[in-house]
Amino acid sequence: MDEKEVPSLAEIHIAASHLRSISLPITPILTSTLLNTLTGRNIYLKCENFQRTGSFKSRGALNAVLNAMKIDPNLKGFVTHSSGNHGQALSYAASIVKRPCVVVVPRDTPKNKTDAIEHYGAELVMCDPTPVSRISTCLRISQERDYLIIPPYDHPDVIAGQGTIAVELLEQVPNLDAILVPVSGGGLISGIALYAKRINPHIRIYACVPEGKMLEECLKAEKRLWPEPPQFLKTKCEACRLQQCGTLTFPIMCSLIEKQVFTISDKLMIDATRFAFERLKLVIELAA
Repeated sequence: MDEKEVPSLAEIHIAASHLRSISLPITPILTSTLLNTLTGRNIYLKCENFQRTGSFKSRGALNAVLNAMKIDPNLKGFVTHSSGNHGQALSYAASIVKRPCVVVVPRDTPKNKTDAIEHYGAELVMCDPTPVSRISTCLRISQERDYLIIPPYDHPDVIAGQGTIAVELLEQVPNLDAILVPVSGGGLISGIALYAKRINPHIRIYACVPEGKMLEECLKAEKRLWPEPPQFLKTKCEACRLQQCGTLTFPIMCSLIEKQVFTISDKLMIDATRFAFERLKLVIELAA
């Protein structure tokens, strides 16, 4: 791992100032007596479903786009590959700086997510539902149009942007014992861990993943044990279906998060989503 690519505490604070400069909301904390009773713990939910574009992804996309425009104000446009949420976020970020955006999405992406990407002004390009096809199509468009690629997780500015969640969280709930984070490519948990562990080395960061992720085996071995080429998991949780973590994010995870991983079945995710709606009055996706 190249330490120069790992966001510093200062860079995460700079990301937070970037997001404040465009009035990105500070998302609320929700508590529930029922959840506390069921778990025997004090549970705090960081409601990123209330964030712009409906997920935490707007943080990383906005920070990356704003940094890129500082470096080169003449950028022609942006391109990425996404299962939905990062595509919406980058579309929104590109619209803020008045640049075109192309989002490469697998053909089986839910229509509500592709509609939302187009709503924010991006051009959609469909690809085969494999990680290799997503990346190769994205590279081709970048070369053809001279657009800058903003990947969904394996990028220092994206990771720093996601780390701003921890900045807010530790101000809202200073004495947390642990943070549980859903994981796909690893950008969210890397950003949160980089900030939280520097502020409080005793805090524990746990990954939550769909079945088949193999993350616990990889973390314990500190090796990339995933099969090649990269593949998607067979899960209803399309936002977390990527099996492999990133080449930048995985070493960060190995050094900072717990080796124990919470593996969640599709049934449990569906039951939890229903519980959130019926008992907490929250509309969330399976990744949450």
